[in-house]
Amino acid sequence: MAMRSTGVIFRRELAAYLRSPLGYLVAAATLLVDGLLFYTEALGPAAGERLSAEVLARFFFNTSGLVVIAAVALSVRLIAEERQTRTLTLLRTAPVGDWQIVLGKFFAAFVFLAGITLVSLYMPLLILVNGRVSFGQIAVGYLGLFLIGGSVLAIGMFATALTRSYLLAAVVGAALTAAMFLFWPLARVVDPPLSSVFSGLALHATHFYGFQIGVLHLRDVVYYLALTYFFLLLATTVMEAKRWE
Repeated sequence: MAMRSTGVIFRRELAAYLRSPLGYLVAAATLLVDGLLFYTEALGPAAGERLSAEVLARFFFNTSGLVVIAAVALSVRLIAEERQTRTLTLLRTAPVGDWQIVLGKFFAAFVFLAGITLVSLYMPLLILVNGRVSFGQIAVGYLGLFLIGGSVLAIGMFATALTRSYLLAAVVGAALTAAMFLFWPLARVVDPPLSSVFSGLALHATHFYGFQIGVLHLRDVVYYLALTYFFLLLATTVMEAKRWE
């Protein structure tokens, strides 16, 4: 019953993305900018000076930033919209728990974001026309994109659970994500043991670099999964607290 309810919310939310101009706008903007950056890195004047593996690593670096931005944009409407249209109250009158609402909406956003990300697969494959790349590096790189995208979606879920305002949810989600990006440069200017703490918490540089170059570390997978779980748990806790307001 619980999984069935989650599945119903998942299908409802995914259909909303497919009908919404926001979903197509985010997809088009992400793929357009990604294509322009790929052209600059792989097909532009300086492309001949780089090895194929370096071009692929730069592709994953650039795409990860775009996936993060897309994840924030897709997530901020998930619960805030329900509050604005007052459909969240109706949803809660059904035999559905807050954690089912959070999971159903999260997985719908994740599948939509993963679909956008997979459309870009033709770009690294184009490198094979004039170069050689490892399919293992491509697979590991895309795993990293899915993991970091899921983590930022979870951060956005927490942000959108806090407020009914799209703008405020976007600001909070973007601020939390930016703060976790900035842990890396902060780690380089503080003394131990704080430097190790900030480095370990950094959202991108520390944990994404392995995926970028095609090296899979279990600690990086665990980090992104733990981060996703933590913020989804926070979102559920906020939902439960606001139920009684």
